[in-house]
Amino acid sequence: MVSLAETNLFKPIKVGSTDLSTRVVFAPTTRYRNTEDFVATDAMLQYYSDRAENNGGLIITEATFGSPQMGLYEHGPMIYTDRQVKAWKQIVDAVHSKGTAMSVQIWNLGRAADPKLLKKHGLPFVAPSALYFSEESKQAAIEAGNELRPITIDEIESMKEDYVKAAKRAIFEAGFDFVEIHAAHGYLLDQFIQEVSNDRTDKYGGSIENRSRFVLEVIDLLIEAVGADKVAVRLSPYAHFQGSAGVESPEVHPISQFGYIFSQLEKRAKQGNRLAYLSIVEPRMSGGHENELPHDFNTSWIFEIYKGTIIRSGGYLIKKPYNFVVNDVNADDKTLIGFSRYFISNPDFVYRLKNDLEFTPYNRSLFYIFSNYGYNSWGKYGEPNLDADSVVATKVPQPLA
Repeated sequence: MVSLAETNLFKPIKVGSTDLSTRVVFAPTTRYRNTEDFVATDAMLQYYSDRAENNGGLIITEATFGSPQMGLYEHGPMIYTDRQVKAWKQIVDAVHSKGTAMSVQIWNLGRAADPKLLKKHGLPFVAPSALYFSEESKQAAIEAGNELRPITIDEIESMKEDYVKAAKRAIFEAGFDFVEIHAAHGYLLDQFIQEVSNDRTDKYGGSIENRSRFVLEVIDLLIEAVGADKVAVRLSPYAHFQGSAGVESPEVHPISQFGYIFSQLEKRAKQGNRLAYLSIVEPRMSGGHENELPHDFNTSWIFEIYKGTIIRSGGYLIKKPYNFVVNDVNADDKTLIGFSRYFISNPDFVYRLKNDLEFTPYNRSLFYIFSNYGYNSWGKYGEPNLDADSVVATKVPQPLA
């Protein structure tokens, strides 16, 4: 059995213009510990700082709104106002002080948003097309008096500006190393890509090229705004999350649709604009759903097309001896591996991973509550977890700015 400490996972790598001492990535993991006005909190400062210690790799933030127009979730993060930027900067500085790099993931919810919360803030419920991903979403929109409608061309142009402004704030003000565009798991950009959620007849719908247009336009704008070596994108060709079709797409197989996007990214790379990294979600996992069975899908086609640095995430710790990790990280010299759920319940995750120590099981029921319990109440190896009535666990998260 090969020890993970002896694999490429714990060897240095250059990502974009940033040097990492390991290839371990804390994949973006939604937690909802921000204030009601979407400002990062002291609880988040401790959470990210703890997971940056003895890490040396890359931490990617939970999915973060670049503006209110990108959709809203209660206690979700945003990087739009000066307060929000200043709060994030404190977290980035703390992570950097531990020798770990940090990327901010920017998302746009589209039809996955909460229509009632949008209505509360005077915002429309928009997506590529008026196609709900579930009956529950449709009923919620009707009850809120904020029914789903197609986003207009003018709104798309405005949205692209929001991405650019968010990227500039993240890189030049908050100090993030990278900005990652969330184009996976059935959120807005993925909704444009997927035919099941896009029946437009304009330049953003119909053909593979047209359905890929929005995400490629955003990528190009961010390359111009902050530099290709600071830009990344996350895609999930096989996901079945929030209405995504995966291999069950009625018309276009993921290899055809996403192969075009990967080809376009490689084309840009050959023209001198190679992205810092491409993040791919493996077929073993699908968004927040448990899907932890070994799969028969072969993702090698991605690497035949795209030749840059790739982060591979999804179900890598299903069972020891973690052959998925060993095989994938050692397959070449440009692969990083993303982990998520065990990072939540193990603040010293990287230490445990390197030394083959047992992980504390995570508790899914505590993932999305506005509380320090289940967030900063996990103990390091050999230390007990804190009780729900402990001082730390009962402390209410406070804004950093």
